[in-house]
Amino acid sequence: MKQEIYISTDVETDGPIPGPHSMLSIGSAAYLADKTCISTFSANLECLPEATAHPDTAAWWLTQPEAWAACRANPETPQAAMQRYLAWVKSLPGKPVFVAYPAGFDFLFVYWYLIRFTGESPFSHSALDIKSYAMAVLKRGYRDSTKRNMPEHWFDPLPHTHVALDDAIEQGAMFCNMLADNLARGR
Repeated sequence: MKQEIYISTDVETDGPIPGPHSMLSIGSAAYLADKTCISTFSANLECLPEATAHPDTAAWWLTQPEAWAACRANPETPQAAMQRYLAWVKSLPGKPVFVAYPAGFDFLFVYWYLIRFTGESPFSHSALDIKSYAMAVLKRGYRDSTKRNMPEHWFDPLPHTHVALDDAIEQGAMFCNMLADNLARGR
């Protein structure tokens, strides 16, 4: 059986849902369980022609000029970006597991874009939510499983910049640290 490859993914968007709003950027980092990052992917996407930015999200982007500039540099068509992304995931040496914080948001966009622009998802219909995993490892309620309540050793000194690839790398390392803790407890 192929090993699992944890595809830590972050997206930047101009609104809360795909279709009426666009995914602006996607970043993914492919991790082995031992926290080896074997590959990364990033793309900036052109906005959907029929979509518009949500006013609240547009206002938030005004507070993040560096991240905004990063996600608008050299955009590709959504079809080209998602076809490249699908080929990248399929090229990885293992079974892909989509991982995000929060998975409910990032997976919604990635799945919608994959189905619309490639007709398939290498992740099937599932995603692993890091906060839900933390809830199980910490044996706490979901609302108490916030970053401020997580052990310091789960956090590597990596930036959280709102640049999709930076954030995917950061949360992927955090997930691998959580996974190591959980696996060590099971021995």
